[in-house]
Amino acid sequence: MKKITPIIEKAYEVAKEAMKNSYSPYSRFAVGAAIKFKGDDTLYPGCNVENISYGGTICAERSAIVSRVSQKGKGEVEFAVVLANTENPTYPCAMCLQVLCEFTKEDFPIFMGNPTKLTKTMSFREFLPHSFDTLEEGQK
Repeated sequence: MKKITPIIEKAYEVAKEAMKNSYSPYSRFAVGAAIKFKGDDTLYPGCNVENISYGGTICAERSAIVSRVSQKGKGEVEFAVVLANTENPTYPCAMCLQVLCEFTKEDFPIFMGNPTKLTKTMSFREFLPHSFDTLEEGQK
């Protein structure tokens, strides 16, 4: 696993707090996230918010991205932390990976774990080596 720095430890705590706010009455699958953007000291929290239709559910990673965009506009992702109420790491879903892709051209680490500890790190490009991207350089 990639070295855990103090800022990543802090992001882990932010994600753990966000996970406590998960609204997951249907799946009982609570997820929390924290995303750090380059040049921004704020750690943006997110949690999953379910909807009985399931299609209207918002994942924790997308919740964190929307929080950042709502407050400060688009930025470039530096790293993400994703926690779930599971023993083994839970990976970001394909939709979340595609949304994360919208906010970077670079590879970045994704730290995963549970409320007890971080257990795994993978690079964004390990998850999504070939993203759907139709915008020309400079349009993003």
